[in-house]
This record gives sequence, C-alpha cells and structure tokens, in this order.
Amino acid sequence: MNTRKSFTGKKLLLAAMALLAFSYAQAQVTRDTLTLTLNKAIEIALSENPTMKVAGQEIELKKEVKREAYAGLLPEVALSGSYSRTLKKQTMVMDFGGQSQTIQVGSDNAYSGGVVVNLPLFAPALYKSINLTQVDVNLAVEKARSSKLDMINQVTKAYYQLLLAQDSYKVLLHGYEQAEATAKVTKAKYDQGSVSEYDKIRAEVQARSLKPGVVAASNAINLSRLQLYTLLGMNTEIPIAVDGNLKDYEMVMFQRQLSNDPLNLNNNTNLKQLDLNADLLKKSLALQRTNFMPTLGASFNYMYTSLNNDFKMAHYNWFPYSTAGLSLSIPLFKASNFTKVKQTKIQMMQLAENRLNTERQLKQQATSYLDNMSSSTEQVVSNRENIVQAEKGRLIALKRYEVGKGTILELNDSEVALTQAQLVYNQSIYDYLVSKADLDQVLGKEQVTE
Repeated sequence: MNTRKSFTGKKLLLAAMALLAFSYAQAQVTRDTLTLTLNKAIEIALSENPTMKVAGQEIELKKEVKREAYAGLLPEVALSGSYSRTLKKQTMVMDFGGQSQTIQVGSDNAYSGGVVVNLPLFAPALYKSINLTQVDVNLAVEKARSSKLDMINQVTKAYYQLLLAQDSYKVLLHGYEQAEATAKVTKAKYDQGSVSEYDKIRAEVQARSLKPGVVAASNAINLSRLQLYTLLGMNTEIPIAVDGNLKDYEMVMFQRQLSNDPLNLNNNTNLKQLDLNADLLKKSLALQRTNFMPTLGASFNYMYTSLNNDFKMAHYNWFPYSTAGLSLSIPLFKASNFTKVKQTKIQMMQLAENRLNTERQLKQQATSYLDNMSSSTEQVVSNRENIVQAEKGRLIALKRYEVGKGTILELNDSEVALTQAQLVYNQSIYDYLVSKADLDQVLGKEQVTE
C-alpha cells in the first residue's frame, strides 16, 4: 500500500516538474519573440542591412579621396641616392714638348645622396581637383540617402505584406472553420433524414475546397516573414512578430486624403543626384580649362657626393652641395585639351535634358500614386459596407437553412461572399499603404508615420 502511494507521489511530482518546464519554455519563447512596429523594423534594417553598411563605407572612401587631394598642397620630401660605375673612362691626349701622353679622366665609382624637397606654388589643376572631390563626397552622401530611402520603401512594403498575409490567413481560416461547422451540421441533419445526401456532399466539398487556400495563406506568411528577415539583416533563429493588422491603418488613409499636401519634388533623390552630377561636370570643365594655365613649382635639394677608385668607404671624402630653384611650365598647344572641353559641354547639355525628362516622369508617378490612394480609399469605404451586408446575408442564409427554408447553396454562397468581401477590404488597405510608401520614396521622405 505504501509502495503504491509512493509511486503515485512520484508521478505527481514528475507531472508537476514537466508542467513547470513547459511553462518556463513557453515563457522563454514569449520573451524571446521580437515584436516589431514599422518604425522599429526600419531602424533595425538601416543599422544591420549590409547594403546600408556599404553605402556608409562609400562615403568614408570619398572622404579619404578628398584628403588625398588636399595632401597635394603639402611639400613632398624624399631621400635620394645614386651610384654609378665607370666602365670606360674618358681619355685625353696631352702634348708635353713634342711628346704626347694619354690621360684618363674621372673616377671608377661615383656616389651621391641627400634630401629632395618639391613644393607646388601655383597649381590650378590641384585646386580644381579639391573642389571636384568635395562634390564627389556630396554625391556619395546623396547616393547613401537614396539607398536609405530604397531600404525604407522595401521594409515598409515587406511589413505591410506580412500584415496582409496574416490578415488573409485569419479570414480564410475563419471561412474554413465556418464551412467545417456547416458541414458538421449538415451531416447531423442528414443522419436525421432532414436533408438530402446532396446537401451533405456539397457542404463537405465546400469545406475541403477552402483547405488549400488556408495552407497557401500560411505559406505566404512564412515567405513574407523570410523576406522581412532578409531586409532586416537578422538571423532567422530569432522569432519575430509584427504588431497590429491592416485595419489599424484605416484612419491614416482618411487623414492623408484630408491633408491634400501639394507635390514637392525638391527632396527627390534622383533629381538631387542629377543636380550633383551637373555640378560635377561644371567642376570637371573648370579642371580641364586649367590645362591652358601655367604651373609654378619650387624645389630644394641638399646632396653629398663622393668620387673614388676603390671600395674603402670608411676613407671616402664626402662633399656637400645644395640647390634651390623654380620651375615654370606654360602650355602652348595641345589639341586634346580643346576636344575634352567640347565633350564635357555636350555631356552637360545631355544631363540637362535627362533631368527635365526625369522630373516629368516623377511627377507622373507621384500623380499615379495619389490616384491609386484615392481609389483605394473609396474602395475601403465600399468594401467595409460590403462586409456588413455580407455578414447580414450570411446570418439570414444560416437561419433560413436551419429552419429548412433555405438551401445549402445559398449558405455556401453567403459564406464565400463574406470571405471575399473581407479579403478585398484588406487588399484595398494594403494597396493604399503600398502606394503611399512609393509616393514617400518619390517625394524623398525619410520619416515614416504609422
């Protein structure tokens, strides 16, 4: 008897320990799940995505190039040394009282070494290159901003895509559960003989036909989550969840429609990059025109020389000397200088035409996004009413079927209509949010308001 009680106590103890372990595991999963808002997702992507890191490194690279251009203003100091071996000395014939004598002139070994200093005094090309590198840095910064805007756009749409997948899954799952419940009721009625076998088969087929849609929606959630993982630069082992649903954004739509903000492309990154490229061409033209200007430089050297016929360096005599001088170069004619200037001027005209065309296309895109947003807003209002009507119609069809006045086809049609109305409603909100994200990218908006 005591043995049985002891065994029962051990079973209870093990069960309690298993329950505690399960509760702890569930708490760990809940605690470790990262719940993301849209702004939090964007913040993580901007700091962890490799594309953004490369853009930041590109800015640092251009800054180093700028420092290199400034370094050209500083003097260059170098140690210089040379050695030469005379293979055949110069000979001279001397006449001494009618007798000629051959004399070799020079030493077998010649050494020289010292310090050489060069300093540019007037170098127009160097000054223009410095201005050119500054524009290059500004262009790199704007390209990094373009990458940031593109990343914000991708993360925003991926976030909304995950919300759409989750909401669609809930709608389809609810429709499937309703169809299953209808199939069970129909089977019970068939067993009682109150409905025909056709009604039972039709209800079962309806439930089974909705199952693939539920599975597809579940797979869509996984794919959307993986896409968000990639954009965030996160490990897939960290569980993430998005906050809210698409219905939460309905008020944002109407607030945006009431604001009627005018289109302003001043912050568009494509136009800014074209303007910076135009500035870059102007600086390049100024740099090419320096090919027609003179340059002036200064040099100084301090050298030691020694001439000897042996290799006993410890006994060499070294003789110092130093020089200082100026060098002036005045270009007279070089045909390629003229053609380079003409090429740059043509490129500037091409860029101006491209900017004009790009601005027109961007205005067309922005207008299209605004029209899509207006259309989606109207659809949301209409679809919301459709949901109310479809729910009412489904309830009426259910009551009619329960009292035997309605058919299974009417009930199935009402359930399908309700599911479609809810899916279209979510899709309308999603279409609005995607168009708004694209519009924000065109307008160059870096802040996303949820």
